[in-house]
Parts: sequence; C-alpha cells; structure tokens
Amino acid sequence: MTVIISGKDLAKEKKEALKLKIIDETKKYGRAPHLVVILVGDDPASQSYVKGKEKASIEVGIKNTTILKPSTISEEELLTIIDELNNDDDVDGILVQLPLPKHINEAKIIKSIRVEKDVDGFHPLNVAALFSKQDCILPCTPKGIIEVIDSQKYQIEGKFACVIGRSNIVGLPIYKLLLDRNATVVSCHSRTKNLAEITSQADILVVAIGKPKFVTENMVKDGAFVIDVGVNRNPENGKLCGDVDFDNVKEKTAYITKVPGGIGPMTISSLMENTFECFLRRMNK
Repeated sequence: MTVIISGKDLAKEKKEALKLKIIDETKKYGRAPHLVVILVGDDPASQSYVKGKEKASIEVGIKNTTILKPSTISEEELLTIIDELNNDDDVDGILVQLPLPKHINEAKIIKSIRVEKDVDGFHPLNVAALFSKQDCILPCTPKGIIEVIDSQKYQIEGKFACVIGRSNIVGLPIYKLLLDRNATVVSCHSRTKNLAEITSQADILVVAIGKPKFVTENMVKDGAFVIDVGVNRNPENGKLCGDVDFDNVKEKTAYITKVPGGIGPMTISSLMENTFECFLRRMNK
C-alpha cells in the first residue's frame, strides 16, 4: 500500500517544537530571532513563497521583515541593501527570494550574503563546508527531504538512490546528504542517456528539475521511495504539479510526496530552524 507523505503534518510538528525553543531563547537574550526576506519584482509564485515564510515566522515567534523592491532595481542597489543587512546586528538571517531578474547575477547576490546569516545555505562557503564534512547551515530543501525519509523510519544505508537535478540548491546537496548516510548515489539530469534504465533501479528517487510530470511509471522501481521537489504549472489545466506524474506513478511506490503539500512545507520549516540556528550562533559568540 502506498504511503502519501504529508509534509504539512511533519512541518507542523517541527514548528511546534521550534516555537517552544524560541520562547525560551527570546527570554534569555531579550529579543527574538530576526529574518529579513528580500523580494524583487512581482512574480506570483515568489510572492506566495514569501507570504508562506512570513506566516511560518509568525507561528514560531521569529521576527520577519520583508523588503519589497521593483524588478527594475539595479544589481548595485540590491548589493547595497544586503551590505546594510550584513552589518545590522539585529538581523540574524538574510534571504533573497529566487529567481531574480535576468539583469542581476544570482551567484553574486548569494555570495554577498555573510555566511553566518545565510539561512538558505546557498553561500559557496556553506556548500563547500557541506562537501568537506565541516559545520555548516544545511540547505533547507535537502534538509527537509532527509527528514521526510527519516519520518517513515526508512533505512537509507545500503540503498541505491538516484537524484535527477544537479543544482546547488537541491540536487548536489541532497546527493551529498544521502551519500553521508551510506547510500549508493547516482546524480543525473533530465537528458542523461538511458535515464529510465537508471531511475527504475533506484530505491530512493529524488526529482528536482522543474519539468511538469517528467517522471512516469516506467521510470520508477516497484516499492520505491519517490521525493518530488518540482513545482510547476500543469500545461493542461494551469494547476500546480510536480516533476512526477503523481497519478501515473503513485500505485507503484511504497512512499511518495505530492505537489503541493509535500516537500514545500518542510522547506519552510527548515528555514525557520536555520534562522534560529543562525541566531544562536551569533548570540553565543
């Protein structure tokens, strides 16, 4: 029988536990953790994500400030805002909502955030620390994926895992986290030769490529654990859908996440945890 995992339920449990910790630490240090989110432009999806982060912050007791800027903002202006936040002792975490307008270099913006305030875990030094097994802030989505797998008491060690997607945001970090849990891991992309032959052998299949309903039944092993990270618009009806053709695949799996409601809520709850972690690190210096 297939288990359809609710990221909403798991995230709710995480946030309830975190709220109690934040209450105690706020009393101890005289202020709450502070997250600043910068939103450039008026993309509806980005606006929705930012509102979700604001809502979660309120739920757990984190101070949230959202800075809204037009899509015409220059790269220099955005870098100036980030520099001011880097030097503000009242700010513990800085997040720039992606994607950014094409005239702005995303890699340069990510690198400009101080590593100790990088709540997304995207800074090159955080990524390097992850791959060299040093202390770091874990990227939110990969962190949430591992917690989803662990929530089912599923043994990662010894399993064959396949990750479709190679970004620093999801693909490469989850590859490393699964490898650190002693899985055998293969990293692929959507144009990998004989991709279905590889994915159909995977005990754990993570898909993060941004292609609606890309993974179909013939690409999935019987009894697999399928994690769908994609958030897309179904070209047929305009509704949200994942990278996995859920209705086509679900009966073949043992465990599967759905879009929306699967990994997304876990990403946001992990962001709240990362903000709290950055706060504690700064307070305990």
